[in-house]
Amino acid sequence: MDTRRFGNTDVQVTPVGLGTWAIGGWMWGGTDESQSIDTIHAAIDKGVGLVDTAPVYGFGRSEEIVGKALAGGRRDKVALATKVAMNWSDDHQNVWREATAARIEKEVEDSLRRLQTDHIDIYQVHWPDPQTPMEETAKAMENLLKAGKIRAIGVSNFTPEQMDEFRKFAPLHSLQPPYNLFERDIEQEVLPYCDEQGIATITYGGLCRGLLSGKMSKDSQFEGDDLRNNDPKFQGERFQQYLNAVQALDEFARDRYQKDVLALALRWLIDRPGVTTALWGARRPEQLDPVGEIEGWSLDPEALKAIDDILTEHIKDPVGPEFMAPPTRDKAA
Repeated sequence: MDTRRFGNTDVQVTPVGLGTWAIGGWMWGGTDESQSIDTIHAAIDKGVGLVDTAPVYGFGRSEEIVGKALAGGRRDKVALATKVAMNWSDDHQNVWREATAARIEKEVEDSLRRLQTDHIDIYQVHWPDPQTPMEETAKAMENLLKAGKIRAIGVSNFTPEQMDEFRKFAPLHSLQPPYNLFERDIEQEVLPYCDEQGIATITYGGLCRGLLSGKMSKDSQFEGDDLRNNDPKFQGERFQQYLNAVQALDEFARDRYQKDVLALALRWLIDRPGVTTALWGARRPEQLDPVGEIEGWSLDPEALKAIDDILTEHIKDPVGPEFMAPPTRDKAA
């Protein structure tokens, strides 16, 4: 897979990266360590050159699995991205934003240990923390950069105004926002801002929690703590609207490109101006089989208009990813 320079850093990434939220198990109905390691290995073997994780994905579990998967010679094959500034209760029933310097200094050491590495390529503030001064957060991140523990400073789920504030106190190399065919709010301000400022982007949710995989139906069931039980897209009549859109997109992709909707959704993402890397979440090696289907073609303006027309026709009650936002410390209880 081709590589791209990550913003104005010397980090190299691929247009598609592996997202490992589901591998951590939390909010995805559990995890299988051996299967997850095989999945990470399969991604690397297929040329995927970025692996993204976070401490809160399984409360350290995802990072531990990624660390085991990269041990033994695979660490230097990927840009390794993780996050900071989330905290949780001992019983894992409550999570909250915490971007204090003390939290960042503790978490980086925990992440380095779990990931079995001496540096993190891309270190990202997971969510903005309005209860901590931005200066404190930014300077704590810059200290890690100067110490060589991280190679690039990133943020996730930040607005342009929040990024402006962060950049008063420290360099900012990347943003990780939600972005897919169904969730496109960042097109208005966020993507243009990043493009203008030379800030790389790692987009997450490329398949919209599996909706754009083409594998779901009105009878799909989500067990245990699966976050889709609380996602408005997967409820009632709205769910059917999205399923109808997926079916129409799949028919369009097959007729025009001899591809399926999954390949169309990812090709659309990596063709978007301002997108550096699009994350693809997978839990089993076979879910990565379509990686080769997204190379060697692109979407022309006529196709992009046809896609937009399909979305307008079928989705009458759109909703974004706002339900995923974690509480601040004062509201966590």
